[in-house]
Amino acid sequence: MGLSAEQLRTALDALCGREPAFASALANAGYPEPRIRERGYATLLRTIIGQQVSTKAAESVWRKLEGIVGPLTDPGNIARASDEQLREAGLSRQKAGYARSLAEEITTGRLDLDRLPDDDEEAIAALVRIKGIGRWSAEIYLLFAEGRPDIWPAGDLAVQIEVGRILGHDARPSEKLIRDLAEAWRPHRGAAAIFAWHVYNNPTL
Repeated sequence: MGLSAEQLRTALDALCGREPAFASALANAGYPEPRIRERGYATLLRTIIGQQVSTKAAESVWRKLEGIVGPLTDPGNIARASDEQLREAGLSRQKAGYARSLAEEITTGRLDLDRLPDDDEEAIAALVRIKGIGRWSAEIYLLFAEGRPDIWPAGDLAVQIEVGRILGHDARPSEKLIRDLAEAWRPHRGAAAIFAWHVYNNPTL
């Protein structure tokens, strides 16, 4: 599971000791709520289904798909489904291929989500072998579902924008600059990302 409220508080307090700009932002915005997802296959399938559609549309497809093929906690139900069934549920041809890729990785044992490598970069590499799972999706999974404390989604636009604002940059920092800046925040970069999203989603703070 993801980082708990206590873990976020401890990590952000440590960050504030290293970076005064975080202390000022935290005084204004307060601590973020935890972002927690269930560990396992279903969360990655939801990630694929939710790409480039609204939350409401993704939930509709999820319900239809479950009604047609059975419980989506079982990857075998996707692996056994026909192309027609997947399309009937509202999956595009591309997303159907992604869903099959994920199901096959799990059912064949090539990917064991209970035994991902301890090294974060190795775990990301294992996840991005799934068609439709890019680096950002892999990072979000490891942060929200596994609670890995030092995951740093530097390619995320909101993280770039908000970290730039917090640090007083005139323009949005590049992904490379964001990565370089955050080196000093190890091993608490996951909490820094969650805080950046928290402030970004509350513009009145």
